[in-house]
Amino acid sequence: MSSPRILITDCDLPGDAAERTLRAAGLSVDRARDAELETLAALGAEAEALIVQWRRIDAEVMDRLPNLKIISRLGIGYDMIDVAAATERGIAVANTPSYCVEEVAAHTIAMIMTQARGLPAYDASLRAGEWTPVAARPMAVRPSRTTVSVLGFGRIGSLVARGCRALGFRVLVADPYAPAQAIADAGCEPVAIDEAIAAADILTLHVPLTDDTRHLIDAASIGTMKKGVVIVNTCRGPLIDEAALVDALRSGRVGAAALDVYEVEPLAADAALRDAPNVLLTPHAAWYSPEALEDLPVHAAENVIGFLAGERVAAIVNPGYAG
Repeated sequence: MSSPRILITDCDLPGDAAERTLRAAGLSVDRARDAELETLAALGAEAEALIVQWRRIDAEVMDRLPNLKIISRLGIGYDMIDVAAATERGIAVANTPSYCVEEVAAHTIAMIMTQARGLPAYDASLRAGEWTPVAARPMAVRPSRTTVSVLGFGRIGSLVARGCRALGFRVLVADPYAPAQAIADAGCEPVAIDEAIAAADILTLHVPLTDDTRHLIDAASIGTMKKGVVIVNTCRGPLIDEAALVDALRSGRVGAAALDVYEVEPLAADAALRDAPNVLLTPHAAWYSPEALEDLPVHAAENVIGFLAGERVAAIVNPGYAG
């Protein structure tokens, strides 16, 4: 009896840890030379599992892979996978939710503090020959007088909320799926999303990208915010309407932003965000540490190994796939 076949559709991570992990479990694995549909269909004709990083996996792809049982995402977000189509076809979808929780939370808090204390402006003014400790731009806050609103109280959002609370900030949390008592036990205040957005001095996003959350932050929601608010996003770029954000940064309605993710990645050389005032940009790097880089492909492979062995896989995001 031949071993189950696994297809890696695309992966820009260095090394072959996913392949080595799968083969050590007795599975056969191929890595596609490109992510074209015909390539995937030919290589994956017998594949029972996909490991995917960025390639869009929609109904058309699934229908060309008749033996497919599980799709495992190299990453936390899974908006590139048509989960509804997978569920209809009895295909499980799993992500890798725990490989970089500490890193993203630390990156987020670093971004919050960098902008909350006006560090970019201090650095620029000092390098320009100035010595102006009381001219922070756009702000230099006292945490106990500052409200941080955290949208989403999952693994990362809850860690960010607790970290900000430990630093002395007042922390509001909006997450309709999180128990209010769990939020209160973390020293934070559970509120509705509209209230969180309107009350924030600093707003940080930790919600999945769905049809309902796409452009959650747009011109209308920005219009309800405090003047000078700071917006931080280490989650998914399309949560924010970038054109509306740029306009708000230029007008001063938004005081500052710190972004690790973008509507289109890589961020274009002529993107308006690059020239917007008071914006800190990093290249979708919040997840990165040597340890996270090592863990990510292994976790994605372990989802497949466990699933095909009949084990319960906690990372499955569509438990209704089995009908």
